[in-house]
Amino acid sequence: MKPATVDLRSDTVTRPTPAMREAMMRAEVGDDVFGDDPTLLELERRMAALAGKEAAVYVPSGTMGNQIAVAAQTQRGEEVLLGADSHIFLYEQGGIGANSGCLAHPVAAPRGMLPVETLVKAIRNHEDEHNARLALVCVENTHNMAGGTIVPLDHLRQVRAAAKARGVKVHLDGARLWNASVATGVPIAAWAAEADTVMMCFSKALGAPVGSILVGDEGVIQRARRARKRFGGGMRQAGILAAACLHALDHHVARLEGDHARAKTLAAGFAKVPGVRVSEPQTNIVFVELESGGLSSVALEAALETRGVRTLTFGPTRLRAIVHLDVDDAGIAQAIAAFAEAVPSATPAAGR
Repeated sequence: MKPATVDLRSDTVTRPTPAMREAMMRAEVGDDVFGDDPTLLELERRMAALAGKEAAVYVPSGTMGNQIAVAAQTQRGEEVLLGADSHIFLYEQGGIGANSGCLAHPVAAPRGMLPVETLVKAIRNHEDEHNARLALVCVENTHNMAGGTIVPLDHLRQVRAAAKARGVKVHLDGARLWNASVATGVPIAAWAAEADTVMMCFSKALGAPVGSILVGDEGVIQRARRARKRFGGGMRQAGILAAACLHALDHHVARLEGDHARAKTLAAGFAKVPGVRVSEPQTNIVFVELESGGLSSVALEAALETRGVRTLTFGPTRLRAIVHLDVDDAGIAQAIAAFAEAVPSATPAAGR
């Protein structure tokens, strides 16, 4: 009999809990485009207050949240500075250029930390008509490609101070900011204070089926709302979705500690297998680097799937596993056992 699937591809794969489905079914709704969906309005008010900002706008996805943040704080032909391995640069289809007509300026940001000196050097003479004006800096926390690493609050303060002193805005891609907040005990508002706009996802760590939020001051959120409409993100009875997000806020935040603990257990189990190097997770993301000769991430991903464990390939020798709401202790144990079997079976020498 094929073992039950443990899906570690992403924290976006969660299913709504029965209680969340009940909240969605009972949601009072209106029309979001007309601004009269009461449940969605409650979510936006609550998130603005939680982040210490003036306003918020709900969006279908984190990508849209990031993209309307760029659109609302730049003009065509301006420059956006961001990490070369950031989600906005790597995984949003060149949206900075395609959607906002801006120039993306990717730079090295070790472990998700964009060096302040790099920011300072990137600002060319704005009075010179030959130069693009640097208008926005984008940072990410937690940082996906750095293995769910938490970018320290002090570092974000330094970036914010350097940018503000030079008239440059800061956007925080906080798709997994909930994880950073729970892991450090630092409230969302403290992180949000170091950026002009912040995007946070409900459909990742918090387990809602759809949706993210963008927060900022009234003016920028109004511009972002217009961009949302232009990008096709205006919704109607979105209160059904907002109800899931409100339920997640009330019931799925504190439990993230359990995801972080299980990720550490998963990493420790994987690390016992010869031929691999495993990151020490700070939150819920585990990256595996394959060091054994001839072992490929594609082959290992396939070998794991035949054993009921799903992961995600990130390059020829890198594999990602993310712990989430639907993965319990038994699932972690199954994944560790499957990994111990799959690594030898995925090595070409094993078939000789």
